[in-house]
This record gives sequence, C-alpha cells and structure tokens, in this order.
Amino acid sequence: MKKHHKIFIGLSIALAAGSCTDMDQFPQDKLNPGVFFGSETELELYTNQFYSLMPSVSADYNWYLEQGEHIVTPVMDRAILGQRIVPTDASEVGWSWSTLRKINYYLQHSSRCPDERARDRYDGVAYFFRAYFYYNMLTKFGEVPWYDQPLASDQEDLLKKPRDSRQLIIDNIIKDLDDAARLLPTGHSTWTVNRWTALALKSRACLFEGTFRKYHAGDPFNPESLPWEELLQKGAEAAGTLMKEGGYELYSDGAGPYRDQFATPHARECEYIWARRCSEQVTIKNNANGWANTRAVGFTKRFVNLYLNSDGTRFTDRPGYQTMSYVDECSGRDPRMAQTVYCPGYIQKGDDRTYPTDLTRCPTGYKYIKYVMDVKYNIWDGSLVPLPIFRLAEVYMNYAECLAELGTLTQTDLDISVNLLRRRAGMPDLDMDEANAAPDAYLLSAETGYPNVTRSAYTGSILEIRRERMIELVLEGLHYNDILRWREGKVYEKSFLGQYFPGEGKYDLTGDGRPNVALYTDKRPGGLGLTFLKLGTDIILTDGNSGNMLVHGDEALRRVWNEDRDYLYAIPINERLLTGGALKQNPGWEDGLPY
Repeated sequence: MKKHHKIFIGLSIALAAGSCTDMDQFPQDKLNPGVFFGSETELELYTNQFYSLMPSVSADYNWYLEQGEHIVTPVMDRAILGQRIVPTDASEVGWSWSTLRKINYYLQHSSRCPDERARDRYDGVAYFFRAYFYYNMLTKFGEVPWYDQPLASDQEDLLKKPRDSRQLIIDNIIKDLDDAARLLPTGHSTWTVNRWTALALKSRACLFEGTFRKYHAGDPFNPESLPWEELLQKGAEAAGTLMKEGGYELYSDGAGPYRDQFATPHARECEYIWARRCSEQVTIKNNANGWANTRAVGFTKRFVNLYLNSDGTRFTDRPGYQTMSYVDECSGRDPRMAQTVYCPGYIQKGDDRTYPTDLTRCPTGYKYIKYVMDVKYNIWDGSLVPLPIFRLAEVYMNYAECLAELGTLTQTDLDISVNLLRRRAGMPDLDMDEANAAPDAYLLSAETGYPNVTRSAYTGSILEIRRERMIELVLEGLHYNDILRWREGKVYEKSFLGQYFPGEGKYDLTGDGRPNVALYTDKRPGGLGLTFLKLGTDIILTDGNSGNMLVHGDEALRRVWNEDRDYLYAIPINERLLTGGALKQNPGWEDGLPY
C-alpha cells in the first residue's frame, strides 16, 4: 500500500505541474478496488491521471501554431493540405480509449469511499473528463461507441460494439457535464476542474454540435438533419449561468490588457477558467517565444484584414486596402491587432528597441506576438506561458453565437458578451441593427469569407460575432473545429498570402521613414542596414515581381478539401478489422475492407 502511495504521489506532483507523463504506465489492472478507493487521498491520486487528456505543451504539439487560413507554418498539417489517408493503426490518429477505461474504472469503484463529500467531488472530476474525452472524439470521428464501464478482454460483445449515434453521444456528454457541474466545487481553480469548467465545456460542446447539425443538414455527416435548436439553447443557458454566477471578469489592467494576459507565466485567474500550466521546477516548457522569433510562422493577409478600423468601420471598406503598405495597414486599427500581430513600433517585453519584421523568418511578414514573453525566454523550448483551455472570453462568444444562430439575439445579449470584449480593447460597441442591415461583403465572399453562413435577418450579426471570435480567440486551438461546424472547409483551398509589395525597391517596415528591406530581381542594390531579398528566389510574390507574398504556392502541394469526406477523420483499419466490420467507416473514406 505504501508503495502505491509513493507512485501516485509522484504522478500527482507531475500532473499538478503540467506534466505530459503517459499515465498508461500506471498498473491499474493490478489495483484491488477492495483495498484502494477507501479515502479522499486515494480518490484524488487516482483521478489526477485524468488530466493527461489536457492539451500538451510539448514541442510536438504547439497550440500557438494553430494552422489554417489564418496562420501558416513551415510544414502544414495533413488535414489542412488535404493529404490525410486512412490510418492503419489507432495510434496514428489518436483513436485511444485507455484513459476512458480508467475513468470508467474509477466510477465503478468510487462508491467504496465512505466520505460522501470527497466521493462527490472526485466523481465530478471523472464525469467532466469522460465528457471531455467524448467531446474530442465527437469532433474528430463523429459517431463512436459509448462506453460507461471498463472493458475487459473477455467482453467480446462490448469490444466489437458498433458506433453509437451522435444524439446518444451528445446527450451523454451533456448528462455527464450536468453531473459534473452539480458535484464539483464552485471556487476558482485555474489548474483543476470545477463547476465553471464543466459549464464552459457544455457551452462549447452544445455550440459545436448544434451548429454542426445546422450547417451539415442533409449532407453525408448529418443525413437525417438532426435537430439543433435545443442544443444551441442549452449552450446559451450554460454560458449564461457561468457569466452570471461564476464570478469571473475580463482581465483589464494596463494599457494593453489583451497582450499582457498572454505574456506572463501566471494565468490571469480572473479570466482563465482552466489552463495548462508550465513549470520551471519540473521543466515543462513550450516554444511560444522560439517559434515567434526564430521560425517561419506567420499570420496571413486574410486574417489581418479581419481587424476593424479603430472607429469600428471595416478595414476592407477602405479604398485600396488590398495594396496598402505594411505600415499603412497597421495604422488606425483595432488595438488587439498590435497586441497579437507584430506591427511597427512593437517592443518585446524585456527589451527597449523596436525592430523591423524579419521577412527571412516569417513567410507572410505578419509575425505573431500573442504568447510572446520576456526576451529571457527566447531560448528554444524556454517559455513558461500557460495554455488557456477555457477563458471567459470564449464563454461570451459561445453565448452570443448560440443566440445569433437561433435568431433570438438581442442588443442586450451583445452588451453583456461581445461588447465587453470590444470595450476592453477600446473599440466601439457592435450594433446589432447596423450589422444586420449591411452584412460584411468581405466575410460573405466565397474568396475571402465564409459563404455558407445562414442567410437570415441575423446574417450580419452572425458574421460580426465570427469576426470577434476569430480575433479574440486566435491561436487558442479552437478555429479548426469552427471551420468544421460552419462547413467552410473549402477555405483551405485558397491561397495563403502575406504582405503586399508593388515591385522592386526599398521599403520601410518600421514607420520611421528609413528603408530596412530591399527587393531586387537581377542586380543587388547598395545600402546599409538592409535585408536583401531576391524576387522569385528569396521571396515569391503573386504576380511575379509584384503582389502579395505567396506561401506554399507550389502546385505540387495544391490543397484540396473533399466536402463529402474531410469533415471527419477515418477510422483506423485495424480497429475495423478487430470488430469484424461492426465499426463502420466514415463517409468518403475508402479503406479496402469489404464491410
């Protein structure tokens, strides 16, 4: 017994510090539930391992490199490139059920603990993580088998269980989250789950499934056009309860509160509902500073265009916005732009100088500064910035979007959600009537926007809420699922563009009137303090010697999104074989099996 305690205590410490330890190594099958699960300490130690489901901060999975039409990296994910194949093995796509088995094992035996208060609390943890597990499976694979008991090798009927319906999965997710919200403590605990974490996930899950059903009605992923209104209503209610009762508020200290909340090793507990911690003590760090300062990562022109002018008007309504210089397009914009994107005048914390954007290290010319901490963290894999998993800002956005899609949104609803975010940023309020009267043509366009959006009296509001969501929550690991639920996968086929340059010449990227980059075709020009880039070699522009910087423009890497397939991942072949075909393959994926 003492030996088990030592093992669990070590694992618990690692997890509390944000460890990415694989909890599968724990010898769960050797536990004697008749001996264990007898005290609050043992319940806590066992449920600590469920936190392994949290997103990792390791170098192989960086949430701050959220790929898509908004940000590009040296090597894009295969899902974005349209190059996914049917996996052979479960490990290739995360078809893993080991943590779920541990959760169900706990729920099967936690009743042994005589301490009802402790049992309720840690049962709440288990219910939350079972819902969290299934939410992630639902977004990735759609219908999956629902298990509420641990599987044993002799339970062939369960091991070969077919997929359950989306309705059953989401109903059970909601039930588990309702149980979690009822049982978990109400205090704020940024690193551990609580009642508010459960409500935040409920708002996210209901928004995802409700809008997924709405926008995929009648297609291969929702052929029965499942009802969606009740889910959006439940999502709005969960968000509203958290907003009214949770005791959270937007972080608003200083001149740049948006940037500042992401540039510290300390999670802003007033706004962060749940976060992934990094730690110097156990050497759990990330590469947020490293990628921003040394690697080829950049925002796209498409994303930069989303930011409004500082007076609340649309940047894309400015004459000639397509060919503006970098300095000009960065001026007079939503203050969040200069707190997210490297703009002229940017000074990194811990430094006292401004530098021009380094086009040799940024493929678009728009570097990210969100999550970038003090210069002392610029070493590779050296940042301690925490990962926000749930922020109050997202809950505000979930609330507003649920109501807008339902067609019940009011100006008051905007004032207690989206407009609080805009006021924090120093932006004018979003006026619902004005937005609905003139929906943004840029966001409606098939080339630059999201053309599948609901066409109704609320179209303008929906588009503006999406704009706020994309700006406020960028690089927080949410946008890919947004694209899935909005049925806008075709956006990945569009060109990834960067800054505009009219041709050869010397350019000022700092706004101080002095050039710091020179573009040339044949003969390199003279000049001191310049970065020299040869057109067609060092930098590729859309029109040859002029145009926007072009990223991943090789036709051999042409991105293709299959509307009848790519909204879900394929089920691994080995899993289908093991079940004798009981697990049906997702639409559009051909794996060569006869069933």
